[in-house]
Amino acid sequence: MLFNSLSFLIFLPIAFSLYWLSFYKFRYLSNSILLILSYFFYAFWDWRFLFLLVFSTIIDYISGIKVSNSKNQRTRNWWFYFSIILNICFLCFFKYYNFFADTLVYSMTKLGLHLNLNHLNILLPIGISFYTFHGLSYLIDIYNQKIEPEKNFVDYALFVTFFPLLVAGPIERATHLLPQLKQPRIFNYEFAVDGLRQILWGVFKKIVIADQCAFFADMIFNNSSQYNGISHVIGAIFFAFQIYGDFSGYSDIALGTAKLFGIQLFRNFNYPYFSKNIAEFWRRWHISLSSWFKDYLYIPLGGSKGHYLIKIRNILVIFLVSGLWHGANWTFVIWGLLNAIFIIPSILKSKQDKRFEVKINGKLLPGIVEFGSILFTFFLTTFAWIFFRSSSVSNAIDYIGKIADSSLFNAPNFDSLSRALLSFILIIFMLLVEWFNKDHEHVFSGFSRIKNRFFRWLIYSLLLFAIGMFMRTDETPFIYFQF
Repeated sequence: MLFNSLSFLIFLPIAFSLYWLSFYKFRYLSNSILLILSYFFYAFWDWRFLFLLVFSTIIDYISGIKVSNSKNQRTRNWWFYFSIILNICFLCFFKYYNFFADTLVYSMTKLGLHLNLNHLNILLPIGISFYTFHGLSYLIDIYNQKIEPEKNFVDYALFVTFFPLLVAGPIERATHLLPQLKQPRIFNYEFAVDGLRQILWGVFKKIVIADQCAFFADMIFNNSSQYNGISHVIGAIFFAFQIYGDFSGYSDIALGTAKLFGIQLFRNFNYPYFSKNIAEFWRRWHISLSSWFKDYLYIPLGGSKGHYLIKIRNILVIFLVSGLWHGANWTFVIWGLLNAIFIIPSILKSKQDKRFEVKINGKLLPGIVEFGSILFTFFLTTFAWIFFRSSSVSNAIDYIGKIADSSLFNAPNFDSLSRALLSFILIIFMLLVEWFNKDHEHVFSGFSRIKNRFFRWLIYSLLLFAIGMFMRTDETPFIYFQF
């Protein structure tokens, strides 16, 4: 079920009504209702993979209790590694089997050996990368004695499967979400209205920004040989804003929807295209994933302590793993490697440069140096996105080669230039709105302070009108659903 679909538009008010008009005062019953709604939401996509989700949840639930209660360290280790390995095996089988099989066959062929491994025609269970990481962090925290295991299965299952975050995050921690699920929730009108505002902005970014950018990004990336250098630059820029509008739009809808049920999820985006360097970009982009890798991989490896070579190794590891997490393709590995190379200079400093955050917060306009740093960071990010978007490494190299062609200085050679200009105007509008609200959690966080109700509703109406004007008749999946 897509957030931008008619089915979700019907599902959400029904779910909201069932929750608040039934047993919300009784926590166990209200959580049971939310769990059933979450399972229905997931099964609506493909009911067969619901069994995998439930099985994974049961294994992690039992393992967490066994790890905590085991007096014998050997037994404790067995349950911990059993659950960890099982989770990773599920993820690798569904997501990486064909990738690893192809890589192995290719490597053996280069060595003069012939190996036959058949491709498996299997669907990737939606959201498996996200709910697997929920379970992994939960078990690791129990093993490290940071948290106690959850004894109530409904509460734990809801932590893993809460429908706003189930298929594309944010990746939650038990320390943050479980305490909220264990508390009785009272309907808060202002909190719910803030959630609706955040949903509205998220839908705008998805339909008006991301889907319009996708038209040009797909056209140019999928038919690269037909277009000149400047068209390739435009295609890369459009994809940069497509993936931002798509994923941050999804996150806004997820966070806003959770607020309708009285739950605060992790903030996942903090205006990343206003970053001064790549290190800051990764503190602002997909925050829940970045912090997950930092806490459960980067710091255990030693973090930024020790010799420079150790620091570089740790950076390379987390970004290569991050690349693979995004997909079973060498393009994602190279995308991760490029980001590691870009971020190394910042990490190797004795302390990270956070002066930028002080300089831009509360300022009407950035200074010349800040603006130049923003543009350069955006250039590096967009360059890396070319590999992320391309279907193969060779296609990405050909795409970059086209940019370096002399046709870079010619006029774009694709049709619909007026539509492209309109899309750029919409992107600039989005950036301006976010820039002037960068001190807030989301662009409408401080909107309630505007006393003029007519002005507020005028803004809402204009956004709804734009959404209606640009909405497509066919459903457009979110990019991160494939991860």
